[in-house]
Amino acid sequence: MTATSMAERPVLEAVSITVAGPARPILDAVGLQFAPGRLVGLIGPNGAGKTTLLRLLAGLSRPDRGMVRLGGCPIHDLPAMRRARCLSYLAQGGQAHWPLGADAVVALGRLPHGDGTTPADRAAIARAMALTGTTGFAGRRIDRLSGGETLRVLLARALAVEAPVLLVDEPVAALDPAHQLDVMTVLADQARQGAVVIAVLHDLSLAARFCDRLVLLTQGRVLADGDATEVLAARHLATAYGIHAWRGEACGRPLIIPWARIGRADDAASIPPSHQPDDDEVAPCPRASAPQTAARYKTTTPAG
Repeated sequence: MTATSMAERPVLEAVSITVAGPARPILDAVGLQFAPGRLVGLIGPNGAGKTTLLRLLAGLSRPDRGMVRLGGCPIHDLPAMRRARCLSYLAQGGQAHWPLGADAVVALGRLPHGDGTTPADRAAIARAMALTGTTGFAGRRIDRLSGGETLRVLLARALAVEAPVLLVDEPVAALDPAHQLDVMTVLADQARQGAVVIAVLHDLSLAARFCDRLVLLTQGRVLADGDATEVLAARHLATAYGIHAWRGEACGRPLIIPWARIGRADDAASIPPSHQPDDDEVAPCPRASAPQTAARYKTTTPAG
């Protein structure tokens, strides 16, 4: 059972989509529905099919079988300009080599609505730059910003579209911890305001803290789909990633820290013997030393 309620009408759907690969399918009959108001994290190991799925959802490529529907219509049947107004996409990597000012790059997000110069456009650009902390970059050339600064400007461009569907591929990969938290908060807020927000993520703790729903892909298939506690269960981490992880709780949300590879003697030896539980055993792991911190955080066991 997915986190998407059957009572809610999905805005975006992947209908049994398959993408062929040289040795195995890159995606194998993947079916998912995405409704407004939730931040959905796509997680899984490298090569699981996350970016391929996101590009298909964005209408940037076509599956070999199946289809993507946007608002109930096959996405490639919709006029390009309508798609551009309904759906915004941030690609992986965050690179930009244009000699353009950061504010001019953000203004590109308004092109589906016009030429980007109307009062409504200027207001949308200002909102997007404020949300991403990039207002101070206005006038600075994007090719002279750091990688993390560039990524935030490109996220602002995606936000400036103000589309009902926002797709972002590794939006925090190049960011320091403070800006990672800022960006995840912005994405969660966009979902709370009614958008469909889907993010490819590798940081399991950030995914667990901020996402309303996680979809775990491995070898082109959906292994688990639901809330963080269910999806990040020890058996799923073992199957998808082949890892042990410390499991805990912080402010009512799951806390996952990847700790060791399964089956490697040298990695397994790094887990103290008292913290190598059987499948159903729960062993405590060290708490933070500060009393006020220990009172807020619960740590339980290395998963797996």
